[in-house]
Amino acid sequence: MSGILERSFKVLEHLADHPEGTALSAMAQELAMPLSATHRLLTELIRCGYVRQEQSHSVYVLNIKLVSLGLRFLSNSGIVDVAQPLLDRLAAESGELVRLAVVDGDELTFVAKAQGATKGLRYDPDMGLSVNLSCSAAGHAWLSTMDDKEALQRVNQQGFGKPEDFGPNAPKNAKALLPFLHNARARGFSMINEVFAPAMTAMAAPLRGHNNVVLGVITIAGPLVRLTEKRMEALGPTLLSTADEVAHASAASALFKRRA
Repeated sequence: MSGILERSFKVLEHLADHPEGTALSAMAQELAMPLSATHRLLTELIRCGYVRQEQSHSVYVLNIKLVSLGLRFLSNSGIVDVAQPLLDRLAAESGELVRLAVVDGDELTFVAKAQGATKGLRYDPDMGLSVNLSCSAAGHAWLSTMDDKEALQRVNQQGFGKPEDFGPNAPKNAKALLPFLHNARARGFSMINEVFAPAMTAMAAPLRGHNNVVLGVITIAGPLVRLTEKRMEALGPTLLSTADEVAHASAASALFKRRA
């Protein structure tokens, strides 16, 4: 049963990365699964309402039902209700993209955002994605709340990723990563410059709940031409203040309250 569940989730994750749809043979090949087993899983997922087959193109597409479940969970947890006004305010003050990621087991996942850029370049990646720990401001902020041994264990578990997928300053090993974490601990928030992506910068601060439990992180990200290192340093106090406010208000969220 566990094998079937694991394969089912792999199919769902694959379809989430291909909104245009995927043919049965291509999906089976990419997931290294037998064609017949992939077809059986898709048939069952269609029966349950999570996938549909577009006959005109002979491809399988993810239905909105799975998205609806996630949105319903976030709505019932109160996370967005608690954080959104504070994220909106920080986005307006910074003029850049602000996002909230919550700790979800061994991962960080972005669940809310506010766009402060009103003109020019706008950085606005997809939501609901797990955070890359080694090459993101959010990951560095979370890792900085741990000792070096635990932080590196989590990164090694996830992996450093392919260098070509990130910016030119992305750390490729533990030796290169640790200075980022040490600096984040010293200042209270992380800063990256062309680490996650070329010509992009970001900063992030952890949310600490009751008994210093880390609930998540808040990030500010934007193009290097606007969000310079000097600008990030100036925004540091505002970011930290907002993180404290969200953490303080976390008791109003069922999810945050349970974790705090």
